[in-house]
Amino acid sequence: MANDSTHASFARQCLIVLAFVALAAALYVLVQLLLLIFAAIVVAVIVRAMARQFIRFGIGDSLAVGLAVIALFAIIGLIAWIFGGLVSAQFVALAENIPAAIDSTQRQFDAWGIDYDVRQASRDISAQLSGMTSRAGSFAMSAGGTIANVILVLAGAVFFAVHPALYRNSVLRLVPIEKEEVVRRACDDSSRALGLWLQAQILSSIVVVILTYVGLKLLGVPSAAALALIAGALDFIPFIGPVVAGIPAVLVAFSSSPTTALWTIGLYLIIQQIQGNILQPIIQKRSVDLSPAVLLFAVVAAGTLFGIVGVILSAPLTVVGFVLVQRLYIEQVLGKPAKTPGPGEDGIKPVDKRAGEGNPG
Repeated sequence: MANDSTHASFARQCLIVLAFVALAAALYVLVQLLLLIFAAIVVAVIVRAMARQFIRFGIGDSLAVGLAVIALFAIIGLIAWIFGGLVSAQFVALAENIPAAIDSTQRQFDAWGIDYDVRQASRDISAQLSGMTSRAGSFAMSAGGTIANVILVLAGAVFFAVHPALYRNSVLRLVPIEKEEVVRRACDDSSRALGLWLQAQILSSIVVVILTYVGLKLLGVPSAAALALIAGALDFIPFIGPVVAGIPAVLVAFSSSPTTALWTIGLYLIIQQIQGNILQPIIQKRSVDLSPAVLLFAVVAAGTLFGIVGVILSAPLTVVGFVLVQRLYIEQVLGKPAKTPGPGEDGIKPVDKRAGEGNPG
């Protein structure tokens, strides 16, 4: 009898191990889908923030979210209508100028006696980007796959934004009842941190676009609007984004003159200092207090693990990860006060023992 009990216990242990292995394998296979779900949550935070402006007028949640989506597309469409022709033409011109700019830069380096193969470096960068793209999944980067993924993210964002509590409560049902309050606070904090981070980051990107455009126009660099939009978009990727955004600008500036290229480098360094010393602290103060080293290595880790999609989502992933570590480990395991989103004394707020009342998203 004891032998049978031992065999049964061993069989249960084997089944548990196999279940964890199967779960890990499923998560590995579905990692791109999980990233798309997270992207939908990020977009849902934006939609929900816009919807709250309509809810203040007594409009119901579903209608408010619908109006927010329409308003979001209207804003995007208006910007595209006003600047679309100019910017698209500049992007075409930028793509055509890059090869000539590389050749011009190589000739200038040769004239200065600098032993550096710019052409090979550009090929290496292209190869690295291709590698990151391939890790992101070939289905995701094809034309049809990209459109399908964008539609999937937008549709998921609408569903999440309409009934955020429904999905949060579904997650809570998966945890033991004595841990529901902890997970509820973690979800609410994650939602609040994402919202605050997005508000500050969008403001930072707008400032970067304006500064870059004005600076490049004053320097006479071609395709200033396209290069400024690239700088603003890549500003969402900490540290690495601004560096990558500066590469095409400097190459295009070299096609004009070496002096213009040097001034362009100076411009991007000044903007980077403004972003790092003024805008980034504002973002951290309004969301979570992340150290620069954490953000830097988070970008590298996300790119290594998840490819280009991970790099794009590295900042919001880090924000959510920071909040979860604070609530689930620092507070629950170590018994120390958790750093929660938003300003507070030393970034630390007292633990709220009551049920979380915030509406996520």
